[in-house]
Amino acid sequence: MLNFDNATKKATNLSLNNKVLEAAREMGINLSQTVDTLLADEVKRRYWEKWRADNQAGFASYNEHIRRYGLPLAKYRSFGKSLGDGRAPS
Repeated sequence: MLNFDNATKKATNLSLNNKVLEAAREMGINLSQTVDTLLADEVKRRYWEKWRADNQAGFASYNEHIRRYGLPLAKYRSFGKSLGDGRAPS
């Protein structure tokens, strides 16, 4: 899984909107920390978006199996008995 904690820092060059940069500096915003945090969030978002897309067939297969055969441990459930064997109502 993605874990960016305690990673070393690397100097890099960015091209930023000059007016936004000036405003951020006037507000005392730590640019490195802000960009690092936002970039990490975006990388994680895109990683999981791709993971969901890559695994869509597996999700569909599992859901079809549950639809056909019910939940594997449904007979041990102490809630939702109205569905009996755990199958979705038809």
